[in-house]
Amino acid sequence: MTGNLINRAPIFIEDAACLAFFKVCKKLKDEWPAKVIAYALMRDHFHLIVNPRDGDIRGFNGALKSLSAREMINLCAHNQFLRDRTDVDGSTHQVWQESFKAQPLWSSWMIWQKINYIHANPVKARLVNSAKDYRWSSFCAFYKDSQEPLPVDRDWWWPDDSKKLSMAVKKLGWRTYHRRDKP
Repeated sequence: MTGNLINRAPIFIEDAACLAFFKVCKKLKDEWPAKVIAYALMRDHFHLIVNPRDGDIRGFNGALKSLSAREMINLCAHNQFLRDRTDVDGSTHQVWQESFKAQPLWSSWMIWQKINYIHANPVKARLVNSAKDYRWSSFCAFYKDSQEPLPVDRDWWWPDDSKKLSMAVKKLGWRTYHRRDKP
């Protein structure tokens, strides 16, 4: 998953905002069983590889953005995320862009490719010289057994993931699925 802050606001340059986001992730992971595999908080967006137990990545993403938005609104200047007018659902603030971007990762090759991309992102953005030096990614949690800022799951799969894969292949059709899995 990737989530962009509205107007690409650089909220995650503040430690408090990063810590609040990870607090929400930890709580949501416990309440909505999910495996967190890799992550990085960039200045204005996040990357997250997650495998919710129920397979509802869209729902998990919505819950994460909703709960973290409340934290961001409380931390930042009150009017920073204020909408010009109240939304049809009654909301007065918007923290996240409305887009949803998630890519199913059904092979170890794809997962490793995305883990490496996520860990290299802070280096590519010139925030640090080495991925191991970036505090807000899973690099140290993944490679150095650190539990901070958010623990990762090295056992990526749930026991019934093969059933979810079969359903996805049927839904997408083999040709579509096969093309997506190629490098």
